[in-house]
Amino acid sequence: MLQLINLSKDFAGTPLFTTISWHLKKGERVALVGENGAGKSTLMKIVAGLTEPSSGEIQFARGAKASYLPQDGIVTTGRSLFHEARAALAELLAMEEELHRIGQDLEKLPHDSPEHDQFLARYGELQEQFRHGGGYTMEAEIGTVLKGLGFAQSDWHRDCGEFSGGWQMRIALACLLLQKPDVLLLDEPTNHLDIEARNWLEEYLCAYPGSVILVSHDRFFMDSVCSRIAEVWNHTITDYHCRYSTYLVQREERVTALRNAKRIQDDEIEKTEDFIRRFRYQANKASQVQSRIKQLEKVERIVLPPERKRIRFQFPEAPKSGKNVVELKGLTRSFGDHTVLNRIDLTIEKGERVALVGHNGAGKSTLMAVLAGGEFQGGERIIGHNVSMDYFAQDQANVLEQSRSAYDELYADAPYDMVPRLRDILGAFLFSGDDIHKKVSVLSGGERNRLALAKMLLRPSNLLLMDEPTNHLDLNSKEVLLDALKGFDGTVVFVSHDRYFVNALATRVVEVDSGRVENYFGDYEYYLGKKAGIQAAVTPLSGAVVPSAVNETSLSPLPPQNKEVRLKDREEEKRRKREDQSRQKRMGEIEALIAAVEKELAQLEGEMNAPGFFDDPERGLQGGERHAVLNARLEELYGEWEELSG
Repeated sequence: MLQLINLSKDFAGTPLFTTISWHLKKGERVALVGENGAGKSTLMKIVAGLTEPSSGEIQFARGAKASYLPQDGIVTTGRSLFHEARAALAELLAMEEELHRIGQDLEKLPHDSPEHDQFLARYGELQEQFRHGGGYTMEAEIGTVLKGLGFAQSDWHRDCGEFSGGWQMRIALACLLLQKPDVLLLDEPTNHLDIEARNWLEEYLCAYPGSVILVSHDRFFMDSVCSRIAEVWNHTITDYHCRYSTYLVQREERVTALRNAKRIQDDEIEKTEDFIRRFRYQANKASQVQSRIKQLEKVERIVLPPERKRIRFQFPEAPKSGKNVVELKGLTRSFGDHTVLNRIDLTIEKGERVALVGHNGAGKSTLMAVLAGGEFQGGERIIGHNVSMDYFAQDQANVLEQSRSAYDELYADAPYDMVPRLRDILGAFLFSGDDIHKKVSVLSGGERNRLALAKMLLRPSNLLLMDEPTNHLDLNSKEVLLDALKGFDGTVVFVSHDRYFVNALATRVVEVDSGRVENYFGDYEYYLGKKAGIQAAVTPLSGAVVPSAVNETSLSPLPPQNKEVRLKDREEEKRRKREDQSRQKRMGEIEALIAAVEKELAQLEGEMNAPGFFDDPERGLQGGERHAVLNARLEELYGEWEELSG
């Protein structure tokens, strides 16, 4: 479907990737992973034809095309939502128009006209293409995609310009999915989706007939959709034919092996350089010294990229609070005639980690704002004994003072005793050196979020209210935030669309829907299981679609139509595991052989370095030949090891 041949890209002489050769098969779903700035988005733009590579070429299968969804920046206006989505089916609409035109011509032409048979043949051919392309079901397909991405039917006739930035990206995603390109390129497609829309998109992509390359910071999404991981790292691409969770393990093993190989290589180079230094000016060793110098010149040095930077922090120790931290009794919150929260009762107890879930617009952020002290129209909000709260709003990163530097933004809110620690706190959130003097206005979304999180460390609190704290954070940063919240000894109420984050942190799930709240005392997986059971109980048996069981690697229900695909994926993964075990075994054998040859080589070199060794010409000749054989064997073993570890 797609092949990259010796592809390179650099900016101002700094390489992003060098001579990449990589291929994508039809129907494959690949997750592109790597550090921020590694070149993932650039590579997708090159494949989409939006950016030129520095060198190399891209080959597509005959007639294949690729379409790209960027992270943000798409704004559509001037057409209704439905007509904008319909316009994405330009090829089918052109066929429909031609069918209509030929139909009119056939009505006018006599049956015995020579042109009648030609028009009729063209009409039949076109009608078959139109049917095969889904022309007769395109309105239903449009409805399915729009509904799946969270648009209500009442939105269909709204002008696209009325939708906010996040919904604009959903419109762009809907249009891209309807076009059904052969290679679908998605850059952070889940950024603006709630959990329900993510679940739907997972199922859609699992059944997608073409190939998919995506970048995502949602590990559950990648686990559910992708069976191959392509890592952009160290200026190249490395493939892992497995799910994302397995990739994390295999990657660590690979990096460890690379470090070990570099250590062995460095030791060997040091020995060779030491030999050269010791015998450089001895005439009887001149040929050996020159031989070693040539060996060094041929060595392809193993280069380890710098260690990944990670945020490292912990929240201040929480002051002790009463058992009930916050309580809502019969509380109502309305906006005009629209009631978002209708006489709800909710009690948050000390030490709980409560996840608020529900579709976009259900009232999660409204409930969070009320808990933080926002307005409400009726009922009570009771704060418990000795409660001190900190509130991270959904737009917290956007309310930072744009004209301040990162340091000044922290300094403005810091208590006197915290001022000496500000640089340490900024360093923990990856602001070091001159970065602390960057203006907030030039920081990326992830940097702003990290700065907003850093401000939460300035004062101790025992109730953290966090609305989408994981937005714009990469996978590593999410993991560190998760660890910090797990170690926090106070109470946490949070909203997140990252299902791994929710499942790993929540001890209780509160569903917000239709003005009410429903409690589920367990993690997100427990919540899904209970919801599936309730749905199955209320669905009539006749013609019912019973929710399927929860997948082992995903918290979203399994779509029945994808079971066969998933079974094949599992068999493929088992086969890959067997191959990997065989490969690891062989690598172990090679490492043992390398150690033995190196030991023999070191012993021989010790003998050759001893005084008088070369006084006997025959012994000197045999020693030199044996040394060459051992070095050749060592090079052969290293070559095989590198091939297996690549």
